[in-house]
Parts: sequence; structure tokens; C-alpha cells
Amino acid sequence: MQITVTFRHMETSEPVRSYVEEKLPKVKKYIDEPIDAQVVLSVEKKIRHKAEVSLVAKGVTIKAKDETADMYAAIDGVMDKIERQLKRYKDKIKNHKPTSGRDRRVEKTIIAAQSIDEGHPEPSIIKTDSFHVKPMSVEEAVMQMDLLDKDFLVFTDASSAEINVVYRRKDGNYGLIVPQG
Repeated sequence: MQITVTFRHMETSEPVRSYVEEKLPKVKKYIDEPIDAQVVLSVEKKIRHKAEVSLVAKGVTIKAKDETADMYAAIDGVMDKIERQLKRYKDKIKNHKPTSGRDRRVEKTIIAAQSIDEGHPEPSIIKTDSFHVKPMSVEEAVMQMDLLDKDFLVFTDASSAEINVVYRRKDGNYGLIVPQG
């Protein structure tokens, strides 16, 4: 981990620098890749202590800042924010990985239903999307749907290798559509 600490509007302090260098390596449990960390510590009007952290790892940039009356408290606060963001990021990555190598591609089509009064007896296709369908369990599919804030999700059931659909019902529960062969 490469750490750069910058002091603005304050004297360079080795105890504060070593405190930052002691706290930052704790984020390695969330990201394995080489991490470049930039920390900016500043004091405004002698009472506002700011700590800003920017982490770059494998193309992902995570930034956070905190402001308190004490520099050590600001560093602790910003590190808590960074850890929460990294934990969320790691959970999303874990949930996005397919459980097996079988990956399918599905096409989604949006159809515009014109009024029959306007003389359009057949609906017309207005948009087509295609996407990969990942193998996962039903529980993973529900979690993924919630993370993506969608009303339904098409997925491949990891145990049966069949394409299923999980959807959010109007009563707040979830429904599962399983094809019968």
C-alpha cells in the first residue's frame, strides 16, 4: 500500500502521520489489489479539522471526508466511512460473481401497445436489450434485485441450470417464476 499524507494549513506532524499510516492498512481486508492512498489533513480557522481520503485500487476510486474539532477524531471518522464503502463494494462484487462458468445471454424487448382506436392492431417493438444471465440461487437473485433496485430479475438457477424470474409483488413479497419442461 502506497500512502501519501498531505498537511494543509497546519504543521507537519509525525504522530498524526504515523496514526494515519497505522489506520489505513486495515482496509486491506476488503481489497487485495495494490492500493494507492492519498490523505489530505487540513485545519480551517483553527477549530475545523478535516481529513480527506482517496483510495485507488484496480480502477476503483473511493473517497470520503470527515470534519470534527479534533484531528484524530476526523481521521477515525473518515476511516469508518471508507471501511463502510469498501464493505459495500466487496459485498456487491461478491454478489455479482457467477457461481459457475455457465453463463447465458437473454434479450429483453419493450413493446409499445398503441391504442386500437388509432388503427394499430399489433403492438410494435420500441426497445431491445440483451444481457448475461448469471447462475445463482434464489436468495442471491432476490439480494441482487434489491441491490439493483429492480422489480424483477432473470437469472439461471445454479442448482437446476434453468432460467427463472424473481419479481417483487405489490404486497411487498417476492414471486418466483420457474419454467415447466
